[in-house]
Amino acid sequence: MIYASQEVRTASPVRRRLAATAVGLAGILAAGLVTAAPASAAVKSTCGNYICVATAYQGTRYVQDITVWTRDGLPGTLRAFAGSYRGQRLNDDRHRFVVNRELGEPGSGRLAVCGGLDRSGRVIENHCVLIP
Repeated sequence: MIYASQEVRTASPVRRRLAATAVGLAGILAAGLVTAAPASAAVKSTCGNYICVATAYQGTRYVQDITVWTRDGLPGTLRAFAGSYRGQRLNDDRHRFVVNRELGEPGSGRLAVCGGLDRSGRVIENHCVLIP
């Protein structure tokens, strides 16, 4: 009688490599589907003197993420804020803040999604993107 564990041990090396490759590709594809933005997502970005702010959003209130980066490439304390969301990243020149929630009150006008840069304990710049 042959058991399943014996069959795996006697499988050819080529077969095992093909199986491992198939499993790896399936994992990569699944991860890509999870992180892909929905087709209805819009991206809006703008730059100030020292930082740029970009946001991916759906509709007028649902914010997927906020990306803040410095224009000069030098690190600092990066912040992101919109509605009730507050995020902070220490000593970085670029950071993506994953929000994935609805922010602000419906009917309260345009939502401002903002980023900020602090260096040496001082606010260098706050810059906002307005979602229509």
